[in-house]
Amino acid sequence: MDGRSVHQATAIRTPDRRLRVFVSSTLKELAAERRSARSALERLGAAPVMFELGARPHPPRDLYRAYLEQSDVFVGIYWQKYGWVAPGEEVSGLEDEYNLVPAEMPRLIYVKETTEREPRLVALLDRVRSDDRASFKYFSGDDELAQLLSADLAVLLAERFDESRLRQVSADDAPLVSAPELPAPLTETIGREREIAAVADLLTGPARLVTLTGPGGVGKTRVALEVARTLRSEFPGGVAFVPLGAVTDPGLVDSVVAGALGVRNTGDLPLRDKLVLALSGRRMLLVLDNLEQLLGAAASISELLQVLPGLRVLVTSRTLLRVAGERNVEIHPLALDRPDGAAMSPAVALFIDRARAVKPDFEPGVAEMGEIDAVVRALDGLPLAIELAAAQARLLTPRELRSRLASPLGVEGGGRRDLPERQRTLRGTVAWSVALLEPAERQALETLGVFAGPFSLAAAEAVVDAGLAVLAQLGALVDASLLRQVDDGDRTHFVLLSTVREFGLERLGEDGTVDAVRARHAAYYLAHAVAMETRLEGVTQRDAVDELAAEHGNLRAAVLFLLDTGDADRAATLAWALYSYWWLAGHLGEVRDWAERMLAAEAISPLTRAIALYFSCAISFWQRPADWIEAGLTESAELFHREGAPADEALALVSLALAKLAVTPPDPLAAEQILRTGISLFHSSGDEWGEAMALVTLGRVQIARGEIAEANRAFEEAEQCAEAGGDDLGIAIAVNHRSWVLLTTGRIDEARVAMEQALALSVRSHHMEGVAYGLEAFVGLAAATGDIDRAGRLLGAAQLLREQIGSFNPAEFMFHTVLIDRIRENGGGDALDAASSAGRRMTADDAVDLALGRGSPPPSEPAATEAQRA
Repeated sequence: MDGRSVHQATAIRTPDRRLRVFVSSTLKELAAERRSARSALERLGAAPVMFELGARPHPPRDLYRAYLEQSDVFVGIYWQKYGWVAPGEEVSGLEDEYNLVPAEMPRLIYVKETTEREPRLVALLDRVRSDDRASFKYFSGDDELAQLLSADLAVLLAERFDESRLRQVSADDAPLVSAPELPAPLTETIGREREIAAVADLLTGPARLVTLTGPGGVGKTRVALEVARTLRSEFPGGVAFVPLGAVTDPGLVDSVVAGALGVRNTGDLPLRDKLVLALSGRRMLLVLDNLEQLLGAAASISELLQVLPGLRVLVTSRTLLRVAGERNVEIHPLALDRPDGAAMSPAVALFIDRARAVKPDFEPGVAEMGEIDAVVRALDGLPLAIELAAAQARLLTPRELRSRLASPLGVEGGGRRDLPERQRTLRGTVAWSVALLEPAERQALETLGVFAGPFSLAAAEAVVDAGLAVLAQLGALVDASLLRQVDDGDRTHFVLLSTVREFGLERLGEDGTVDAVRARHAAYYLAHAVAMETRLEGVTQRDAVDELAAEHGNLRAAVLFLLDTGDADRAATLAWALYSYWWLAGHLGEVRDWAERMLAAEAISPLTRAIALYFSCAISFWQRPADWIEAGLTESAELFHREGAPADEALALVSLALAKLAVTPPDPLAAEQILRTGISLFHSSGDEWGEAMALVTLGRVQIARGEIAEANRAFEEAEQCAEAGGDDLGIAIAVNHRSWVLLTTGRIDEARVAMEQALALSVRSHHMEGVAYGLEAFVGLAAATGDIDRAGRLLGAAQLLREQIGSFNPAEFMFHTVLIDRIRENGGGDALDAASSAGRRMTADDAVDLALGRGSPPPSEPAATEAQRA
């Protein structure tokens, strides 16, 4: 922290060196509150950094700026006064302090309730309240402030402060395999304590499948997320949230779940088998959100629970799954009456909280509280309906809101009249909220209904009518709580709630424009895929994969629309452009299903047939080598040749060569001849990544033929090609293979250096299959040097990692198995198995540390020690 001072030579130091909490407020107006805040902070062992702390020989502005520079947390306390604006200044010291808060510093904001506030303070609070980096709460007195500050700072120290530090950790230090992060709500959960506790008790007790039911907008997802957060420590195997609102095919549920868990759908094994293997032995909670349109998957979910005793599933759905063992918790609307001792009902509290999100000085009087109570009763206490109504508080008074809700406006656009009453209430509120929009904003909202997941501004601009100012429309929809903005690093995405998305699609269907809008959606993602193709190689690869992963639902929707409308040619173009993404992200199994549909189409172009044959055959031969696969890949290569696509022809030839090795008996001579043709085609096309991968495959063939020196040259050439293209993943693959040549020729130290380089590159690229290969290389190294314990531990860790990510290879394609078999042949099988069992208790990060000599292994089972002594 010392390095953050303004001027190191003459730094103005804070009075102590504990955790520093800078407290900003007017001095006289909030004297009692400042005393309470200081006492609360000192009870927590923190150092309150406050302007009045002692006389210092420095100008006031220099003093508070220096104190703020050295602080760790910012606390702002505001009431009625904006503060004094010094001569020559444009803002008060109060606003200047907030402006100077570093971007990464946590901000806790407390506003004392009042009916009068100076206009400039209202403007400041409006800006602060819209700052998603700040926690914003109201209080009535100094005792309440002390309680809020103590609780919030304790939570901050346990969670948010640590997270802000984690964001500064390099990608190399991030956990390799971890449960996906739960979505973080941007607002406080109100009035759900009882439901959260009840569901948590069920899931930690006898219940293994709990379904939260209730109408749309009642808060099922919010309750499920709070339960998941509450139970994280109860499920050491992880808690995963799987959003299914945009999925309409029950057959895709396994694929979406696998994607959320990081299990690769590579097509080499049935995806269900991979899921079972990945989850075996883990005590895990799986949250499946919005399952009502996928009830055909209910039996599949029940089967998963039967074979995985450690699995618990929490489902949100408008209807029950109706399978054995299901426990139902109905989520009701928020209570409309005040609990004993409470100042207001949960429904009213939610309205006021959300109204303050758009109008920070929202302070309803007694009469207005009565109007708000009438509003939430008219909305049946449905949280989403209340939030949509409260979003209008910036422009409408509670009386005006009540009056407008009482009009027939909402019913006129409420959609189907055969819906249950509360569902009609919600749809009516959505329609009412949409009717308050400007015509261009309504048109934009309805059009956005075609998106099947998060979407970017560029995507919205392409799909929404080009004549609209799309950015302005999105801003209006966010302000109306109909659209949510999600910032992920330097990328911004927008997300529609499922209910709002359904409403938009219904309107498009009524207007007869849904197919035209879906066509624009597909056209955008086709163009986007083609543009992303070059970014999937070299130094931009990892960022491109992350970006495409966020857009996966829309990419899938675009391909399926093109296939459904008979446009297999454009579907093939989209799929082929993103070949590297499907491979790296582990979605080739799903792409193979698309390819089968392309091949079944009535009329496709020769290029589409070439692509479809490649995806169908190249993905299948690992587990199902057959004559038809060789024939299919041969035809694919010939079609690419006729279409003048040499790099694509070369890729098909590489897979054909691998197929020649997978048949019984293998044909390495034919494989080598085919590969040399492919390498030449890649080279003439300037495709360095393809050339590198083909050279690696050639080296493997030469090893199989006993031509070790030739194999080493092929691996070295592959490394050079990958380096020329700036491709860390390609370098890692080439170096890993070269390390095996060094090991088999007895150059142990050189092999170790190469293995360390390859593993480190895979970790940096976060390529988990590469990490598995890297660990297996060290398995071979340990086995070759007689270290059975180390070999076994790394073997167990590598096997576990492959099971977790769903990535497997036939034994004949794995180098280390020969050395492992040799240990067993020499009587070391028991010791190896015991060490392997210990290795399966290691995390991937621990295994990497062990391989690189950076950590100590976990203790072996007693049996392992006895076996080694024997």
